Amino acid sequence: MSAAELTVDGITLTAGARTLVRDVSLTARPGEVIGLVGPNGSGKSSLLRAVYRVLRPDAGRIRVDGTDAWSLSVRQLARDVAAVVQESGADFDLTVREVVAMGRTPHKRLLDGDTPEDAELIESALRSVDATGLAGRPFDRLSGGERQRVLIARALAQQPSLLVLDEPTNHLDIRHQLDVLGALRRLPVTVLVALHDLNLAAHYCDRLYVLSDGEVTACGPPADVLTPRLLAEVYGVTAEVAVHPRTGSPHVTFVP
Repeated sequence: MSAAELTVDGITLTAGARTLVRDVSLTARPGEVIGLVGPNGSGKSSLLRAVYRVLRPDAGRIRVDGTDAWSLSVRQLARDVAAVVQESGADFDLTVREVVAMGRTPHKRLLDGDTPEDAELIESALRSVDATGLAGRPFDRLSGGERQRVLIARALAQQPSLLVLDEPTNHLDIRHQLDVLGALRRLPVTVLVALHDLNLAAHYCDRLYVLSDGEVTACGPPADVLTPRLLAEVYGVTAEVAVHPRTGSPHVTFVP
């Protein structure tokens, strides 16, 4: 597993007459955890869909280690980029272990079986999201939070160089939110993640990009970006921002 460099250069996305994302640029250096934050409808999910190649940009380019992402073969893209989306629509008639093993598919030839290395990667991925105890259970009988952890494990087993996640902590309880984001923080890969919780984003992300109405409003380290003025302008709320005494990260408190 190695880390890629991601470059998004002037991306514009439209749906009919509606502009979803307008002239957005961002960079993620190898090994960075980059957070996308912003209100609902600000363009976070649309931008991520362009990165993992579901929405084709109307303008601009996306490059992974200097190569246009849209020029990669499906197989090469699957080796380089893994995505965890909000609603997978997946209802696999498989065990949890079999679902996580699907992450190894891009690295195999047709009819190849699992190797001892595959087995270890699958076990490691399950441990990373505290899902070892779920391994033998049917995936379609899991709770929403359990499914989310398994789908993250599948992405980890894929061993990508770029990991893209859209609200990965949705449906997770507090402990598993911290476990999952901590695991992402420790991975030797580049991570692009959309988050609603600003305090989690402040603690786990190296840099933040704030989206509003499809455009980048601010970007930089969390301490520079998360200011009361920006939160008032982008979210329309009153907030206080202080340094957390235990973590040293910015901590946002919303004032009713």
